[in-house]
Amino acid sequence: MLKVLKGERIDPVPVWMMRQAGRHLPEYREVRARARDFLDFCYSPSLAAEATLQPVRRYVMDGAILFADILLVLDAMGRNVRFLEGEGPRVDPATRGRDLAGVPIEKVLAKLAPVGETVERVRAGLDPAVTLIGFAGSPWTVGVYAIEGRGGTDKADSRRFGYEHPLELDGMLEQLVEASAHYLKMQADAGADALMLFESWAEGLPEDAFERWVIGPTARLVKRLRALGVTQPILGFPRGAGMLVQDYAERTGVNAVGLDTAIPLKRANAILPRGMPVQGNLDPMRLVAGGPDLEARVKEIVAALKDRPHIFNLGHGVTPETPIAHVERVLHALRSPA
Repeated sequence: MLKVLKGERIDPVPVWMMRQAGRHLPEYREVRARARDFLDFCYSPSLAAEATLQPVRRYVMDGAILFADILLVLDAMGRNVRFLEGEGPRVDPATRGRDLAGVPIEKVLAKLAPVGETVERVRAGLDPAVTLIGFAGSPWTVGVYAIEGRGGTDKADSRRFGYEHPLELDGMLEQLVEASAHYLKMQADAGADALMLFESWAEGLPEDAFERWVIGPTARLVKRLRALGVTQPILGFPRGAGMLVQDYAERTGVNAVGLDTAIPLKRANAILPRGMPVQGNLDPMRLVAGGPDLEARVKEIVAALKDRPHIFNLGHGVTPETPIAHVERVLHALRSPA
């Protein structure tokens, strides 16, 4: 997988799945029950490392994604992140750029130190051939949670805030760029082979807003990482970006790009930079449904991207109701002779 991220085409294509460590695995549910709550789970290196390794053991995945959450950086920045059962995350809202500037980077990193230990534990227990992926939420996506104080919204409040208070939003995003850069460097130093930026809330943005809130901050984050000495390949996932994925791929500095379920593969293949690695875009609901069309779609995706480096993945994350047997069928379809 690491070779693919560096631009090499390999067949059969390597595979991992977003949210591969999660509630569809009984072993995950057993480990989750040991933690006091979700934040305690994320901040407990022994538990988080075990959750990271479980799907690699069960499925022999080519990549292991660090078990953590994109909101940990906000928690470390003093925004009182908590996860309410049945309701999802809650965050003390921020309304000014300086609201995210009150905690020095040293204290942010001290709070996030358990994540670095998790990376070290995983790397020590992982086959060297398996790529360990560290990650963070991209500035705009994390900023949406900071502004709205919760997930599951249509992001209208964040967009309106950005239009009414553009300099305040710019200030928040810059604070998130700096904190995220040091957080990702910590993961890289601890043993992550690659880094991923989750831009989960890229959908619905007009071109000018996408430029200011997604492309600009992401490009500055990538540049800051390189200035800090991080050399690992960076994979960006602008979910819902549509045709703006081309601008994202060309102008943010990421080495590879994730494709969501709605991206037309032939069109994306034509507009993305030649030779740029991609991952995606199987619909998670197709993985849940199974049936004969599952294997057929897997092979269609591989065929559509046969002329560039490709990592097989979903267009979003594995859902809790996903049958284990369906994941195994995807792996068999990828690894068996045509």
